[in-house]
Amino acid sequence: MMLVAGNLETRLWLQAQTIPCTKLRSSLFSPVQSVTVFRSKLKIRKNFTAVHLSYVELKHMGQQQLGRYPIHFHLCGDVDYKGGYRHTTFVDGLSIHHSFSRCITVHGTNGLLIKDTIGFDTLGHCFFLEDGIEQRNTLFHNLGLLTKPGTLLPTDRNNSMCINMRDKVFGNYVPVPATDCMAVSTFWIAHPNNHLIDNAAAGSQDAGIWYLFHKEPTGESSGLQFLEKPELTPLGIFYNNRVHSSFKAGLFIDKGVKTTNSSAADPREYLCLDNSARFRPHQDADPEKPRVAAVIDRLIAFKNNDYGAWVRGGDIIVQNSAFADNGIGLTFASDGSFPSDEGSSQEVSESLFVGESRNYGFQGGQNKYFGIGGIDQKLRTLPRNRTFPIRGFQIYDGPIHLTRSTFKKYVPTPDRYSSAVGFLMKNTWQITPRNNISLVKFGPHVSLNVFFGKPGPWFEDCELDGDKNSIFHDIDGSVTGYKDTYVGRMDNYLIRHPSCVNVTEWNAVVCSGTYAQVYVQTWNTQNLSMTITRDEYPSHPMVLRGINQRAAFPQYQPVIMLEKGYTIHWNGPAPRTTFLYLVNFNKNDWIRVGLCYPSNTSFQVTFGFLQRQSGSLSKVEEYEPVNSLEELQRKQSERKFYFDSSTGLLFLYLKAKSHRDGHSYCSSQGCERVKILASTDSKDVSNCMAKAYPQYYRKPSVVKRMPSVLTRLCQGCGTHQVVFTSDPHKSYLPVQFQSPSKAETQRGDPSIISVNGTDFPFRSAGVLLLLVDACSVPFRLTERKFFLLADFSRMEEYLKTSIPPRSIVLLSTRGEIKRLNISDSLIPLGLAKPAHLYNKGSTIFLGFSGNFKPSWTKLFTSPAGQGLGVLEEFIPLQLDDYGCPRAGSIRRRDLELLKQASKAL
Repeated sequence: MMLVAGNLETRLWLQAQTIPCTKLRSSLFSPVQSVTVFRSKLKIRKNFTAVHLSYVELKHMGQQQLGRYPIHFHLCGDVDYKGGYRHTTFVDGLSIHHSFSRCITVHGTNGLLIKDTIGFDTLGHCFFLEDGIEQRNTLFHNLGLLTKPGTLLPTDRNNSMCINMRDKVFGNYVPVPATDCMAVSTFWIAHPNNHLIDNAAAGSQDAGIWYLFHKEPTGESSGLQFLEKPELTPLGIFYNNRVHSSFKAGLFIDKGVKTTNSSAADPREYLCLDNSARFRPHQDADPEKPRVAAVIDRLIAFKNNDYGAWVRGGDIIVQNSAFADNGIGLTFASDGSFPSDEGSSQEVSESLFVGESRNYGFQGGQNKYFGIGGIDQKLRTLPRNRTFPIRGFQIYDGPIHLTRSTFKKYVPTPDRYSSAVGFLMKNTWQITPRNNISLVKFGPHVSLNVFFGKPGPWFEDCELDGDKNSIFHDIDGSVTGYKDTYVGRMDNYLIRHPSCVNVTEWNAVVCSGTYAQVYVQTWNTQNLSMTITRDEYPSHPMVLRGINQRAAFPQYQPVIMLEKGYTIHWNGPAPRTTFLYLVNFNKNDWIRVGLCYPSNTSFQVTFGFLQRQSGSLSKVEEYEPVNSLEELQRKQSERKFYFDSSTGLLFLYLKAKSHRDGHSYCSSQGCERVKILASTDSKDVSNCMAKAYPQYYRKPSVVKRMPSVLTRLCQGCGTHQVVFTSDPHKSYLPVQFQSPSKAETQRGDPSIISVNGTDFPFRSAGVLLLLVDACSVPFRLTERKFFLLADFSRMEEYLKTSIPPRSIVLLSTRGEIKRLNISDSLIPLGLAKPAHLYNKGSTIFLGFSGNFKPSWTKLFTSPAGQGLGVLEEFIPLQLDDYGCPRAGSIRRRDLELLKQASKAL
């Protein structure tokens, strides 16, 4: 290593591929401004005295070989106060660009601070936590741009690399790109106990930020033991991170990596993606202790091709976040599969969802899809392609809670659907009726509050089990206008009653009632479909294919209305073994079921509580037969069954005996389960529909009365935040103008200036002028003036002489104003040059009184007879450039969290 001094800069030339840094001190790097190297690396090993790298440019570094990265902290252990360091080891202000392999690799290293660093145009995961044991590292205010595929790991590779690189698979196995590879990410976080604050990721091949969960340490850390399992470990700080322009997702929380070498049993390559990990944080990473919510605070995700964010696990909270111009804004997925998954909560609150913003993008680069938008029919970048159904919040399995959030600009086109709330398409999985929505607000440009899908492109036939059972609870009526109702697919007669309300545009039905699920599992019955019919609607059965028709143990999970009767039939021989689990039943909730069997069948029916953790049964009881359905009804709280051999129906009541707590699927005693062992020599198809009905038909009835439609606007609905930027410590004033056309004006529609949600309407021809103090938070209106057509000379004088300094000027016209000659008066308020304002349809102006000319000052005009529609602007307040007096220090939440994370600043 050699330092060479030049006239303009000091360059550090790295002659060797590996630099021993066991005694590297900060003073060595203090004068370094730029590094010019080619395919070299800087490798830091443990037991150094101090490492502090600041303001260094690294170009063309690294190689597509393991361990050869621009910056590589290699098995350094604890490098913060836990390792005995007085000052946390840090990397600050680096520029790493056109790298041949990653940006910064953190390998077996804890407590490192990486801040104010840029990684641009690099191959493979950029900011890379390697083996799954790295903890307490803090990434603060870093930027990753244009993260491209590499070859080192399966997760680095794109589609073609994944298929063609097969030297480490077993035999003739051909990797599946979507499940084995295609995960290249700007921030690759392999353990949840790390901190991400104020970072930005843009233009990643797959994901901006990816959290994944190792079952065991990998790479050179293989053989070590986790003190705390990553899947169970609480999330570190996640605050104010921005992700955009990625192909798969802005933020992705899901999956792990394969931790075994390829073999005949599993021919996939070591460290390929694996779908076995589920994030479920608990106190002290102990599943027997209470859950600890993982909080995603202030995520801004936009222009991501598939998902703004895909988040699997529980408990997880997304708050104070914004999603715009994504294929799908946010999707939650549950942390596991029933019955091992005990149930968890997933919540999004105080968040904004925008379908199509004014960020039109541009054609070229990674923007493969370009077409007409639904809001203003202008060309814009599109997710997937012009037919892809855009959704703001996507409901998958649940339970989820969406609350205090706002949706804007979801307008379908002739080519595609666009909805504020939607559902995972082609869904084989369960959907719980415990999904619920409350206190949401839909903007004026939302054509579909909800959409359940229809047969056609992307949705295919909409006939998978999850598609049919899609449902959520509208707690307060802020979605449908009907308080305490459930919204399901319109053709689902398992959840209906005569007073339900159809919403054809949504393909939805709105119903009152109480709902739960029955989890049906059969053994050794591949390719068996189940038909379930409610006694009140026998002409509308639901046919379920099961989660996986090829599975040896098919699973069916219909959503059902409680206190009703159902029959179950099969498209083949009746299963010899059937399990019925009560899912989301509260104590004393019940349904009656009749299962179809051959008339000569004998039964052994038992009940027990299945313990999730151990898989053992407790409190096992035998069911006893009774002689009639009437006797069964009288004894429905007892363990009885009735077999009607004339119809082939085995009747019993599923009634919950124990309380259910919180979000758990099952009771506090365990999962209540009925097991049916059937003995018969018949091979006939077991479908009893023709014999069951009309004998067991019941007239449809309402158990819970349907509420009246709400007539008042929802109070307190929507997010309180209307502006989301990367500078959350700044305050913004939302301003909206409604400028009607001549025809709308004649119809009586008002002109409106709205300031921070307060409307100032006017209906007379003239000009409304509002002045707002630019230095006050919350906003302070200092003047409201209206000038009639005859007062324009007075208005011109007012604009020139009477507007106080540091004022925001909001001006809107109404009516046919033929001689509006005020453009000279607007130049001191920020107008760039005199404008021709004669014979305009509408004029809107945003200006500022002061020595500073903000970039937000704007003038809008429309042709005669036309209006400007709805215009929305967000004006920053309390800027130093305005000349505002200092009101004391501004609270910087990000710096507070940085101090909390590092414990050394």
